[in-house]
Amino acid sequence: MKLYSAPRTRAIRARWLLEELEVPYELVRLDLARQENTTPEYLAVHPLGEVPALVDGQVTLLESLAICLYLADRFPEKHLAPPTSSPERGPYYHWMVFAEMSLDPAVMVFYKHAQLPEEQKARAHANEELAKHRTRLTAVLDVINGGLDGREFLVGGAFTAADVVMASILHLANTLKLLDGHPQLVEYVKRHTQRSAVRKAVSG
Repeated sequence: MKLYSAPRTRAIRARWLLEELEVPYELVRLDLARQENTTPEYLAVHPLGEVPALVDGQVTLLESLAICLYLADRFPEKHLAPPTSSPERGPYYHWMVFAEMSLDPAVMVFYKHAQLPEEQKARAHANEELAKHRTRLTAVLDVINGGLDGREFLVGGAFTAADVVMASILHLANTLKLLDGHPQLVEYVKRHTQRSAVRKAVSG
């Protein structure tokens, strides 16, 4: 099994899950600054030149969410996904997709804004647009907060791949100071990003 990765990308989610699974894999680090993701060799793996990509025998997966869903099911004995027959399977799918499709885009608006030059950040129009996005983000965070409802994990009373995906995105939100007013989410992020698998995933 081979994971193509680069720092500060969604590949971290996949690597975190691989470390949680404690299964052997080869890590291929790509230097995006040197455009190693645009070589013919890598484009043969991922035609868009993006990361992550996972190659497992004859299976090649390109999206971080797909990779996490696949890996959790690939090793059912590790119990990082509820069994398909479990009533928790539906909520598990819900939170995996909600994190990727509702939370991640809302957070990325603010991440991209933070990268802008100061003069662009100060523009009134940009601030008005940002206020609309903040309203949307707050609504999304409220949904997650209500879903946790004082629990340590999203589904089934145990750590799953859904917590990997959700906590990784919320970690970025917390870094951008977007979780003010949501102390339960801050605690959720801190608790899960202290796991030993996270330290391994972000090393090197």
